[in-house]
Amino acid sequence: MRDPILEEIFARRGAITRIATELGISTAAVSQWRRVPDERVLDVARILGMDPKALRPDLASPPPPKPEGPLRMASRTALRRRRRTKIIATLGPSSSTPEIIERLYRGGADVFRLNFSHGSHEDHAARIAMIRAVERKVGRPIGILADVQGPKLRVGRFQAGRVQLQTGQTFRLDLNPTPGDARRVNLPHPEIIRAAQIGTTLLLDDGKLRLRVARVRPDHLETEVVTGGPLSDRKGVNVPDVVLPIPALTEKDRADLDFVLPLGIEYIGLSFVQRPEDVAETKRIADGRAWVMVKMEKPQALENLDGILALTDCVMVARGDLGVELPPEEVPLAQKRIVRTARALGKPVVVATQMLESMITAPSPTRAEVSDVGTAVFDGADAVMLSAETAAGQYPYEAVNMMDRIVARVEQDPDWRRLTDASRPAPERTSAGAIATAARQVAETIDAEVIATFSSTGSTTLRVARERPNCPILGLTASGATARRMAVIWGVHPLEVSEIHSMTEMVARAVRAAQTEGFATHGDEVVVTAGVPFGTPGTTNALRVAVVK
Repeated sequence: MRDPILEEIFARRGAITRIATELGISTAAVSQWRRVPDERVLDVARILGMDPKALRPDLASPPPPKPEGPLRMASRTALRRRRRTKIIATLGPSSSTPEIIERLYRGGADVFRLNFSHGSHEDHAARIAMIRAVERKVGRPIGILADVQGPKLRVGRFQAGRVQLQTGQTFRLDLNPTPGDARRVNLPHPEIIRAAQIGTTLLLDDGKLRLRVARVRPDHLETEVVTGGPLSDRKGVNVPDVVLPIPALTEKDRADLDFVLPLGIEYIGLSFVQRPEDVAETKRIADGRAWVMVKMEKPQALENLDGILALTDCVMVARGDLGVELPPEEVPLAQKRIVRTARALGKPVVVATQMLESMITAPSPTRAEVSDVGTAVFDGADAVMLSAETAAGQYPYEAVNMMDRIVARVEQDPDWRRLTDASRPAPERTSAGAIATAARQVAETIDAEVIATFSSTGSTTLRVARERPNCPILGLTASGATARRMAVIWGVHPLEVSEIHSMTEMVARAVRAAQTEGFATHGDEVVVTAGVPFGTPGTTNALRVAVVK
């Protein structure tokens, strides 16, 4: 509940904008204040021409404002996010210096994505080192997503480098490596030829050209061009109608994982998933060193959605390839279904691809893109992702900052809270699920400032995040790897702490962390939940309420 004095101030025309401008922070950050922060009282009083005691009567003596510059930027409290939905930013040529990575983090990026479709191992190792240096500087856990390439199905080359296919003509795809022409081209993937049937659809060049299989032979496919157009060397092939006998991990992917897992990453982005077995193989390779994040980009994966989500740790709605293989009008429905199913299972879900695409070359997005980000937030996604906008775009910081502003503004809307509550899945029918539900209900009943979770693996924190509580979640863990993994979870402020050994110590540590991280002050209540015995993965069976003294 917002302080009545602050409520009256915010009702004044232009007050929020004036305060934000004078303090050099976003209007979204100011709008989320429940009362004027202790360290801001003198500044806000000066800006508004008020007596500090009238602004915060509960403070006997307002502390002096924190100094500007590096000292303030290094404080944890100053870096607390004022939103629940997380932001993933992809690194690339436009964002590969320590200064830019730090700026992107301070601008709102919670997780950084490394795209292994591009760049060398040396490039990625250097970026990981930069991220960890920023992490040490800001004193906050930062997640890293290693997105492996997966199988890339492509046609071969043409004698002239490019041909024009006419609608209605016949066109052959074969195993002959000779450069092609307007009548044929090499298809260096015998798996497609073996799996295709008469009537199978083939999409070329991101769906711009459409072929239908008219005849199947052991070494080639005769097709009819349904939608013609220009086709050049090495363009992609999609086969939406058929489950292909191709593993999700290529030899390149395995080499990339062998390289990057020892460096310490939090998530593996897994492409080309069609079956639950694809997830199981990657989890075996990860062996607990990273969470697997399945990229839902094929219709066959949607058909096996429940089985895939049961095995994966996280999921991404990869709308680029999904939009090629599905009819465009089906993509929004697929997105909502994936988000809804993942939320019910308590698995973090990311919405990605083309979210602020125009900001690759423009300093501001289209209104349709803004609405797209807002829709993902309303749907309940744990995170939204930027791809080329930050990897290769001209305005990487502006893209992150814009996404941060959109998310924060949507989450202030009363309809967002109502929709979030209305779409909350039924409680898990386990003791751990019941405790997580109770933590949310207790926090709402007593208007607690924060729910503190203790977890060695993140399971307790995930259960509470599934409930989408009104207050923030302070994710406490003795594991640095778990703290970083929690960076992608909705509403969680992760924090690494030392091991605890008793309930008394747990409550005291939670209260102290809530104070130091800026969530609670004298007289506020904190809900604390954990699994006992401590350090036992998967147990959530303890609930306490503490008062900050």
